[in-house]
Amino acid sequence: MNYIFSAIIPVLICVIIVYGVSKKLPVFNTFVDGAKEGIETSFNLIPTLICIIFAISMLRASGFFQLISSALYPVTSFLHIPSEVIPLALMRPFSGSGSIAVVNDIITSCGADSIAAVTACVMCGSTETTFYAIAVYYGSVDIKKTRHTVLSAVIGDIAAVIGAIFFSQLFF
Repeated sequence: MNYIFSAIIPVLICVIIVYGVSKKLPVFNTFVDGAKEGIETSFNLIPTLICIIFAISMLRASGFFQLISSALYPVTSFLHIPSEVIPLALMRPFSGSGSIAVVNDIITSCGADSIAAVTACVMCGSTETTFYAIAVYYGSVDIKKTRHTVLSAVIGDIAAVIGAIFFSQLFF
């Protein structure tokens, strides 16, 4: 079975090359042009990504997420929501690596079998790095107006956070 999965990518590459040659396309030149465009896109995205990483690092280092978590503690305790997952819910739409660090902190401090750790893992798996993805995808094609994308994505993230909390408590 592993042989099949190992062969999929090389077979796909060969199919693309054969298709290009059969259509009399300059396959190598097309590949090089695509690689050049990819590098240009990467360089265009670097300032946006640096800004996002810098902002998240500053918020995390300043204790902002802990402050919000502490402020929401009366509400989260009333609703039986682990307050440890609030920083994750706030961080996840912005940074994948930052949210993984938060999950690691939750697992280390609360234990892998705690409701906070289970909720954090479900939340991390069911939400998206919304603003990072929007910055990368829209920035790569120079779209300035995101229209309804941000609102729809944030609503989806909120639904995923609520669902993660609900189902973690239901099945824990």
